[in-house]
Amino acid sequence: MENYKQEFIEFMVEANVLKFGEFTLKSGRKSPFFMNAGAYVTGSQLKRLGEYYARAIHENYGEDFDVLFGPAYKGIPLGVATAIAFYDLYGKEIRYCSNRKEVKDHGDAGILLGSKIGEGDRVVIIEDVTTSGKSIEETYPILKAQGDVEIVGMIVSLNRQEKGKNGDRSALEEIQALYGFPAASIVTMEEVVEHLYNRECQGKIVIDDALKKAIDDYYSQYGAK
Repeated sequence: MENYKQEFIEFMVEANVLKFGEFTLKSGRKSPFFMNAGAYVTGSQLKRLGEYYARAIHENYGEDFDVLFGPAYKGIPLGVATAIAFYDLYGKEIRYCSNRKEVKDHGDAGILLGSKIGEGDRVVIIEDVTTSGKSIEETYPILKAQGDVEIVGMIVSLNRQEKGKNGDRSALEEIQALYGFPAASIVTMEEVVEHLYNRECQGKIVIDDALKKAIDDYYSQYGAK
């Protein structure tokens, strides 16, 4: 596993973004872990987060794209932080764009915030985590309504590797199959467990034998094939 992925896993724990215990998800599933990207709240955290996203995007999609699109609301700071980091790390000027939940009819009117998107633009979609693919159902038509836009791919921070809405494939695999563009993540939950199991982080063992069993049991029921 690449060093930046190991650092990112520990960063999620340090920032209290990735938590372990017992959580009820929107789907009703009882999960032994939960991720909340809204817990990144400081300047230094956002700087580091943007760098991890930038590295993962560069690794998966290179530099041949024009716009980072972060769906409202959580995608807005992700897109901004990552566009800055991409320039700092690779010297490539990338525009950022997000959607508004409500169309603005005065001043900077329209549904888009930040850069406009137009014919021939190559776009990478950036999100925190995807469990059902519902946000893409809203995002995809918005992007396609802007003209002949190519979606290069999608990046999330954590691939939960759970069954999506239909069948045994993960949400990211369902997105790839339905929309025809690749979907990647900074890390997968498998990599998280591999790195943290019986390893000390922040002065304690994060995933001990009992928690490892709870995670294994969860994936035996909900894990994607």
